[in-house]
Amino acid sequence: MNRLGAGSRQTGAGIEAVAGRESILAVNKVLRNTYSLLALTLAFSAFTALLSTNAPPVNIFVFLVGAYGLLFLTHALANSAWGLLSVFAFTGFMGYTIGPIIGFYLSTAGGTDIVVKALGGTAFIFFGLSGWALTSRRDFSFLRSFIFAGFLVLVAAIVISLIWPMPALQLAMSAAFMLFSSAVILYQTSEIIHGGERNYILATITLYVSIYNLFMSLLSLLSAFSGND
Repeated sequence: MNRLGAGSRQTGAGIEAVAGRESILAVNKVLRNTYSLLALTLAFSAFTALLSTNAPPVNIFVFLVGAYGLLFLTHALANSAWGLLSVFAFTGFMGYTIGPIIGFYLSTAGGTDIVVKALGGTAFIFFGLSGWALTSRRDFSFLRSFIFAGFLVLVAAIVISLIWPMPALQLAMSAAFMLFSSAVILYQTSEIIHGGERNYILATITLYVSIYNLFMSLLSLLSAFSGND
């Protein structure tokens, strides 16, 4: 009986070890696929932005319909091969809408410096937060409630700003979007590490939107504090 019990314990330990290795492999695969796809979509987004630097600004309602429509489409197709196509459609569209904004900054005095600083700041924040989550292996699931509440507050602020445009509100929204996006990056990276996210398409789109919001917020804040706003 003792031998049988010992054998059962060894078998159980062996199964747990195999399950642990499979879990680590799954996490590494999602991380690899997510960051590979994220790099490709950022490059594609930069390309479409370059194409539209001299184009007129995209109408706000066209932007909202296109951005949220393609975002919902990506979520709906995330479990199929078509999800990859929708990811590039979404990020390409978002890049195209950034192009005229970047073109405007580049045409103004000191605008190039603002764009470069915004790009550098975005990269620094993203890699810093991602590196922290990856190396510390800390569970940031506690940020879920903050992210949900922050989303509702930001949606309300966006609606108010569309009805009553106020410079002070725009600056406050930019700062809030930076905090919100930073929390999302920590949360999403933690979800991948701890097995809460296994769909790399959804992980990619979440991180992309966070990077987009960081960049646009930094552009707005740097422009305001430089006196170019």
